Amino acid sequence: MVSGKRPMRPPTAIRFRRPTGRALALAAVGLALLPVTLMSQEKHPSPPATEKATLGGGCFWCLEAVFERLDGVLAVTSGYAGGHTPHPTYKQVCTGETGHAEVVQIEFDPRRISYDQLLEVFWLAHDPTSLNRQGADVGTQYRSIILYHDEAQRKAAERSKAEAQKHFSRPIVTKIVPLKAFYPAENYHQDFFRNNPSQPYCQAVIAPKLKKLEHLWKQPAGKPDTAATE
Repeated sequence: MVSGKRPMRPPTAIRFRRPTGRALALAAVGLALLPVTLMSQEKHPSPPATEKATLGGGCFWCLEAVFERLDGVLAVTSGYAGGHTPHPTYKQVCTGETGHAEVVQIEFDPRRISYDQLLEVFWLAHDPTSLNRQGADVGTQYRSIILYHDEAQRKAAERSKAEAQKHFSRPIVTKIVPLKAFYPAENYHQDFFRNNPSQPYCQAVIAPKLKKLEHLWKQPAGKPDTAATE
């Protein structure tokens, strides 16, 4: 838990998808999707058809479960980035010797959800003041990191980090670095929570994270931020 200066709340322009297929099984374990709100219209004259964002904040299973629920997100791929070993395996990354972090690469439609909005969710979905650790997951591979794809993303990330800092009493340790290479993780890591909702880690870590985000959304303004992180 993180005690913050002011509560962070999910941006009101973000909409969450309804569960379909296997996701309906989540209801059986008491999960609820985050509330649905109306989307505001983007005013970019000619936005790209799709863009990508690459973010790391602990186990990639957790971030994947959060971002794949956002309307406007087209795909989320778990993988590795930020290190020096080409084409690393999960086992290699777990040693902490590759320099890579567990990250998710998000393909999104900027006409439906913006990069800034993704970053707002990112600050809520993990503890950006925890160095090389998220909950019981400890190591440099679990560090908080934003890997920007271009100069516009770098500037947006710096602005967003400065704004997010207002809501935390401890310094944000998130690194903002250029993306040099992204390596998709092994197939069994993809859509992990969706495919394994009853797996012990999913039950113990990911499900409570989604519940905390839902609770945070419902918090009235002025209450301390104690529900955003693991």
